[in-house]
Amino acid sequence: MSDSNITKRALAQTMKELMAREPFSKISVGDICETCGMSRKSFYYHFKDKYDLVSWIFYTEFIQTIPTAGYDSPWDFLEGICDYFYREHEFYRSAMQIQGQNSFREYFSEVMSPFIDQFLRRVFHQDAPSPFFQTFLTDAFLASLIRWLSDGVQYTPEEYLANLKKLLVELARQVLRDLDDCADQK
Repeated sequence: MSDSNITKRALAQTMKELMAREPFSKISVGDICETCGMSRKSFYYHFKDKYDLVSWIFYTEFIQTIPTAGYDSPWDFLEGICDYFYREHEFYRSAMQIQGQNSFREYFSEVMSPFIDQFLRRVFHQDAPSPFFQTFLTDAFLASLIRWLSDGVQYTPEEYLANLKKLLVELARQVLRDLDDCADQK
């Protein structure tokens, strides 16, 4: 492993430890550097700010390691995300609370966008699903993940996804019943 990656990983581990103890908003670059025993210059050589460090952690620990072609379905991919967040729930519970520009929520939504797009193409059998559908589904999934993490991951990833599937199936059934009722009334 290169010296650069060793330094980045040390900063990442320090950030994860700090975020387990205190809110992200209370952590400064100075705190990270002092705890890690590095200079601010070294930090800024590798990352533009603490938001960049949080995004880098997700990118290197999850995005770079997922075998996207190895998932048989979007549900398998979602299970991979949930398994990862479940293992790292202390860090991501805090990361999901970061709001505003450069927030982890914003980064996560951008990362999820191509996967949601691929899922919607399967659902609608279209080349380009509506941006409304993509935004809605991304936001709904993000809000659900935030709630799951904020509540202390009371469900295992399997239970969480089983509940999500059940909800979606029952909603779809009700919509179909409502459409049938409307057609019968005409």
